[in-house]
Amino acid sequence: MNKLTPQDILADKGKRKITMLTCYDYSFAQILDEANIDIILVGDSLANVILGLDETSKVSFTEMLNHTKAVAKAVKHSLIIADMPYLSYQINPKKSINYAKKFIAGGAEAVKIEWFSGNASTTKGKECIYVIKNLIKNKIPVMGHIGLTPQTASSLGGYKVQGKDKDSALMLIKEAKILQDLGVFSIVLECIPYQISRLITKELKIPTIGIGAGKFCDGQVLVLYDFLGLYKKIKPRFVRSYKDLSSEIKVAIGKFIKEVTNGDFPNREESFSMKEDEWRALAKNLRLDDTL
Repeated sequence: MNKLTPQDILADKGKRKITMLTCYDYSFAQILDEANIDIILVGDSLANVILGLDETSKVSFTEMLNHTKAVAKAVKHSLIIADMPYLSYQINPKKSINYAKKFIAGGAEAVKIEWFSGNASTTKGKECIYVIKNLIKNKIPVMGHIGLTPQTASSLGGYKVQGKDKDSALMLIKEAKILQDLGVFSIVLECIPYQISRLITKELKIPTIGIGAGKFCDGQVLVLYDFLGLYKKIKPRFVRSYKDLSSEIKVAIGKFIKEVTNGDFPNREESFSMKEDEWRALAKNLRLDDTL
């Protein structure tokens, strides 16, 4: 199966639903790739589910890059997108191109930028436009992200649904169109009313990927650890856990503890041994009981 590209995802608009999951390591990446997921997002959600941080804005570029490299080693089919961490473009936008190039060199085929929700004429709005323009100018494919943007959630009043009133909904529609005009190949819509995501999806010529944005988007994304029931600290309303691996793992660990305690693990088949004559000679030499 051929390696998917941003152009392939763009061409899928209106033809089929696009699937995306987050991933942060080699082993899971291999599983996702073999299962033919369309897009693997090395998400900054690793701040929460892997590193135990309370905010995604606290994850470092080095941490994101290392996890991207690990994922890239396993993937042969899926499109790999790396989340640009907050520190890599919102502190000093002019340095964003250098960070993005390192992600591409590390195995990502595109990067994702979280739009700072607000008027494009504000300082932050202008900086976001600058970053995206510069990346695309340098031939780095960009996925946009509007609605609830976790990196700047504090400026949005917390982790809340966005676009629930007329003015904020119009702002989201405007932002989506600006991002399309800038040249992004797709946009994540997070935590917005399904009516607005449906309208944006219909208006745009590029795919929309929803998370908490209803079924009318061109595709859907979930955090892998939510999807598998591995992260229990927070469960947003929009998450559907397809498996409760957390409970299954606890059962397995309980069984391991019991079998180790009882002496049932490891057994002879799971152990290495010396040749019988070598062992008897050693036991005799050391005056040991050789009846093990």
